[in-house]
Amino acid sequence: MAAIPPHSLLVFLLAVTTLLTGALLLGRLAERIGLPAIVGELATGVLLGPSVFAKAAPDAAHWLFPTDPNQFHLVEAVGQLGVILFVGLTGTEMDVPGVLRRGRAAVQVSLGGLLVPLGLGIATGLLLPAGLLSGDVDTGVFAMFLGVAMAVSAIPVIARILVDLNLLHSRTGQLTLAAGTVDDAVGWLLLSVVSALATTGVRAGNVLISVGCVLATVAVAVVVGRPVAEAVLGWTGRRRALTDSPAAAASLACVVMILGAAAATQALKLEAIFGAFVAGMVIGSRRSFDPRLVTPLRLVVTGVLAPLFFATAGLRVDLTELGRPSVLAAAAVVLVVAVAGKFLGALLGARVSRLSWWESLALGAGMNARGVVEIVVAGTGLRLGVISPAGYTVVVLVAVATSVMAPPLLRWTVTRGDLAGPTEHAPAAPPAQRGDGVPVPTS
Repeated sequence: MAAIPPHSLLVFLLAVTTLLTGALLLGRLAERIGLPAIVGELATGVLLGPSVFAKAAPDAAHWLFPTDPNQFHLVEAVGQLGVILFVGLTGTEMDVPGVLRRGRAAVQVSLGGLLVPLGLGIATGLLLPAGLLSGDVDTGVFAMFLGVAMAVSAIPVIARILVDLNLLHSRTGQLTLAAGTVDDAVGWLLLSVVSALATTGVRAGNVLISVGCVLATVAVAVVVGRPVAEAVLGWTGRRRALTDSPAAAASLACVVMILGAAAATQALKLEAIFGAFVAGMVIGSRRSFDPRLVTPLRLVVTGVLAPLFFATAGLRVDLTELGRPSVLAAAAVVLVVAVAGKFLGALLGARVSRLSWWESLALGAGMNARGVVEIVVAGTGLRLGVISPAGYTVVVLVAVATSVMAPPLLRWTVTRGDLAGPTEHAPAAPPAQRGDGVPVPTS
């Protein structure tokens, strides 16, 4: 087999260097002005993609980012590796005991924040123009995909906002994180079902098979995955005395388990990121898992691979699509549905739990941030052929807009409702770090 051509390697290295440089600079700039870093990382791809760079200097743009799929897939493959590991590490941080401790209130808020936007998203998807669909995809699959995109929340973005507002350990902050955790977990599950239906078609038998595969995956993870993860993590723990770098063994073991689970679900025609997420939850629930040992892995994934994925995702955004009135109108409708659905759903769930109006509004404001998760969902839909480039642009813009809107809305509701206290008991020791550097709530 021939080696990669020298010119292809050169273009690959320059493309990755350019994307990472832009992600670093624009990500830090976004943080300086109070926006999530992901906004700057996405903006890097948008500026270097068809919206700006390809218009201003088409020859240079096509040289650095060739339209040849084999060349572009080199960069995209590294980004996919990054997002699979990112989702897997996010799974290790899911605070399932915290959700259970918050009991009925967390479940009711999460169900409201999931079911209402899911239903509104499906209804909207059935009414949107066909230009947002890709090829001959079934309208029902597109509608279900849009419903999933509307239903998810982004735990990393939510946690960062709560830290910035000093609300992480307040009752409002903890309920927001607990409800968002449930929404994320169910969202990955639903995305895998939609992914399977996109390849097999929407028929009663296919739906049952897809749901059965998802449930079987969870069952295998609980019955087989947990003891396997415990054995592997225990083995790496015993190796500490025999090696100078125990973090290397633990990180490698986690990468193998996450990638193996991702490959397994991909083989079942489910989404690879679903397998990665389930594997991450299994790993994080094991008593022998020490989050400090995978800190180097987190730094590489969140500091290098994930920003590269988001910058690559931005390359596929074509803002010129918004020049078409139908696409611009669809973007406005989807954004309104996304914001209203989360607010209404979380509000209903919170009011059923007898929370105050202001606390209910604060929960809706916090859960509206979709950021990272919705961008992953959008990329999945484009890769599966469920949405067109125009539809992809719309979903990504909704992810960015809701992430930008969430901090001021949450700050306003907290201030007006005087929700900054009392706080729940915070851990005495420094908490473990999330994949994006945000402390993981342990109370």
